[in-house]
Amino acid sequence: MRGIADTGFLVAFGNRRDSHHSWAVEIANRLTEPLLTCEAVLSETSFHLGNAKLVMSFIEEGLVNPVFQMTDHILRLKELATRYSDRNPDLADLCLIVLSEMNPKIPVLTTDLKDFRVYKRGRRETIPLIHPPQLH
Repeated sequence: MRGIADTGFLVAFGNRRDSHHSWAVEIANRLTEPLLTCEAVLSETSFHLGNAKLVMSFIEEGLVNPVFQMTDHILRLKELATRYSDRNPDLADLCLIVLSEMNPKIPVLTTDLKDFRVYKRGRRETIPLIHPPQLH
């Protein structure tokens, strides 16, 4: 299994008390390669977990691979920030939209359905998502 990691997934994986922890561990056990992500997601995850060392271990142990270079996509990021300005998107979400556009067959692992059900690749294409079953 392949995927693109959002903050909610990584926080759930790293926090045993998170309501989605079991789901995240189950997903992690099915991975066939590191999850793609961006540094903005890793920064948010570090903040929410309060543990930068743990987040760095996610990279070292091959759970995630931060492959996204913002400087290569700044114009697209600015376009998306303008397009979704009514939602006040965070930088991590914008980076993941572009990462999903670059990897259209790979789903985003998220607990944030409120935003990711609205975000689109290109103009109209739904982003494939994997989320906890209790979120609908």
